[in-house]
Amino acid sequence: MSNTAGRPSPTSLADANWFKSSASSANGGCLEVAFLGQGYVAVRDNEDIANPPFVVTEHVWNCWINGAKAGEFDIPA
Repeated sequence: MSNTAGRPSPTSLADANWFKSSASSANGGCLEVAFLGQGYVAVRDNEDIANPPFVVTEHVWNCWINGAKAGEFDIPA
C-alpha cells in the first residue's frame, strides 16, 4: 500500500495550472497535466472535468513517460 500523506486531494486542484499537449486539437479529447510541486503531478480528461483528476508522484509520472516513449503503452494493433 502506498503512503498518501501530503498528497494533494483531487478536490483541492481548482487553482492548478493545467495544460495539454500541443498535438491536441481545439475540440478536446485530450489529457491535461498540472505539475503541482512538492513532488506531485495531476492528470485529467479535458472532456470530463467533473471527474476528479488522478494525482501521482513525480517518480510515477517519470516512469510512465519513459514507458510511453519506449512504446510500452501503444494501443495493440
